[in-house]
Amino acid sequence: MSGTDSAEHGGTPPGPRRRGRPRRSPQDAGPGARERILQAARDEFAERGYDKTSMRGIAKAAGVDAALVHHYFGTKDDVFAAAIEISFEPALVVPAVLGQGGTDGIGERLARYFIGVWENPATRAPLLAIVRSALTNETAAKVLRTFLLRRLLERVAAELDVPDPTFRAELAASHMVGIAILRYVVKTEPLASADPERIVAMVAPTLQRYLTEA
Repeated sequence: MSGTDSAEHGGTPPGPRRRGRPRRSPQDAGPGARERILQAARDEFAERGYDKTSMRGIAKAAGVDAALVHHYFGTKDDVFAAAIEISFEPALVVPAVLGQGGTDGIGERLARYFIGVWENPATRAPLLAIVRSALTNETAAKVLRTFLLRRLLERVAAELDVPDPTFRAELAASHMVGIAILRYVVKTEPLASADPERIVAMVAPTLQRYLTEA
């Protein structure tokens, strides 16, 4: 039956094809899509840095449509922040660093936590991403400042009963980030192959002084 016959007999003639976003595949819409996107984003940012990573590249690595990345995270800044957040989990970190005994031993706890995160391959990739990217890109640097300083270190500083607590927390952060760059990014020897416990033992007293001494 032709299109004319269909119209004459009350049928609905075929309309024009609708444009827009392609229909998502079952894989795209699956429950693990967000996690695949985050893992792909961590890998892409760690390998390429912020500037050379694209939303389309993240989507391709995750095996999803690029629109789905935007659906979950909005902008590249948003997916970048989400990709690194898993490494810190500030809601868990701050109580663990502060401990039950106040500031006693806080330098060792902070050093042990920081080195432990970098030593874990699962959390190292997003940290590499943010450090490498922040060195060359202002947007990435802003994400680092917002997350590391405001959401993590300022919460630690708020518990310190000392003058200039935020300044002290930033000094501690500068010390740890410097170690991270030399050990994990530049891979300077002998620091790059030093035992993590040795690093913790040598760094902890300095962090303790930064955070607690009058």
